Amino acid sequence: MSGGDIRTDRLTLRPATPAALEAALSGPGRLGPALGVAVPATWPPEYVDDDALRWTLARLVAHPDEAEWWMYFVLLGRVGALPLLAGTAGFKGPPDASGTVEVGYGIVAERHREGLASEATRALIRRAFGRPGVRRVIAETLPELVPSIGVMRRCGMVPAGDPSAPGIVRYELSRDAFSARS
Repeated sequence: MSGGDIRTDRLTLRPATPAALEAALSGPGRLGPALGVAVPATWPPEYVDDDALRWTLARLVAHPDEAEWWMYFVLLGRVGALPLLAGTAGFKGPPDASGTVEVGYGIVAERHREGLASEATRALIRRAFGRPGVRRVIAETLPELVPSIGVMRRCGMVPAGDPSAPGIVRYELSRDAFSARS
């Protein structure tokens, strides 16, 4: 699996580094220059709090060789201006013993309903299935987060059993289903 930025038509997914996560924990005034981006007033996305940033930072420090399997900053390209920090997306760790990886995403409020979460998630799914050991990509959300469920469906995921906790819904995409769609 190749490392570094993941690019789509509109987005660059930049892998989080310890320095970038430390800047994020220090606030938008440090994060913008650290990433070379404009940080919107609605940063961070919902569910990307200091605890999540610290958790990711701890994993990156403990396992620097697994950096591709954690958080990416979602950068929206803009003509004649710095890219806009539109959110985060990424994996919740490397594939498990069964070849399953979990994706997650969060976009700043002012950029909702522009397809950015779906675009970023599709790119992550392609990256994951570019590694032979990945057999399945999953994502979880709360049942009331209908837009998040829409992202999963637009990315080809289908409902799956065995969520990580009561009150959570899980979706999945198998390698075979991904290959059939591609």
